[in-house]
Amino acid sequence: MNKIQRNLVAFAMFVVPALALYITFYLVPLFNSLQYSVTEWNGINDPVYTGLDNFQKAMGDEKFWVAFWNNIYFVLFSVFIQVPVIVVVSIMISSVRRMLDFYKLTVFLPSILSTASVGVIWQFIYAPDAGLLNQLLRSVGLESWAKIWLGDKTTAMFSILVTNGWQWTGFYIVLVLAAIFSIPKEMLEAGEIDGAVGWKKAWLLTIPLIRPVIVVTMLLSITGAMKAMDIVMIMTNGGPFHTTEVMATYMYKQAYSLSDFGYANAIAIIITIFTAILALVYHVINKRTEVDY
Repeated sequence: MNKIQRNLVAFAMFVVPALALYITFYLVPLFNSLQYSVTEWNGINDPVYTGLDNFQKAMGDEKFWVAFWNNIYFVLFSVFIQVPVIVVVSIMISSVRRMLDFYKLTVFLPSILSTASVGVIWQFIYAPDAGLLNQLLRSVGLESWAKIWLGDKTTAMFSILVTNGWQWTGFYIVLVLAAIFSIPKEMLEAGEIDGAVGWKKAWLLTIPLIRPVIVVTMLLSITGAMKAMDIVMIMTNGGPFHTTEVMATYMYKQAYSLSDFGYANAIAIIITIFTAILALVYHVINKRTEVDY
């Protein structure tokens, strides 16, 4: 590696292709989006410069703020519900002695399905009459709990959050499991000798030792929550009455339904900035709470 770094030609062979891809597929589109975000453009005629009008429009757009807060719900669900479930389930699976591969495959299976398949499956589960969820509720005498899950504005967003969590939890569980299995057995055995057994061992030993992977998992969950779009489009298309709209779906509709590409690009820039801010805040909090073990 040191020889490659000292050899300019060899170094360029490794760096230039990656840098070219980064510039072509990230920086150039980002620059174009920023350029169009300050214009009024229908995608056909020449764009007309309007300054920060599109951003001011977003600040006063009630539907945009509904979409914004729905993204926040995605983030909160990921951080405070999905990640703890990932850690707990991972620890439980890691203690299994038989059929370990079966459990790993079972939890990972949803993440290899396409989002379209997942959305359709859960649409059937949430169906008001023949849906599995309502049928189960009725079978145990809780008929009053049965709802039109995706058609009721009080339950539609939470239903989507559960579906999204179900799809991606298994992927992160596999990552956390890999971290758990990489912990030296000597450390765990020493902890058991000192009295750390069961969930006490998990809390005092396992979780602190896999903290770096948990940090990455949480960061990926946050950024993934800000990019949520396909599952919403498939299950509710932002309904009922825009109550499940997220910023990405609202951006898409502004561009391809209303042909307001300038406003859509402004929303894209807002998503990018807000995601970067969230990632930075999380990084700062993580650094300040980091403990050396």
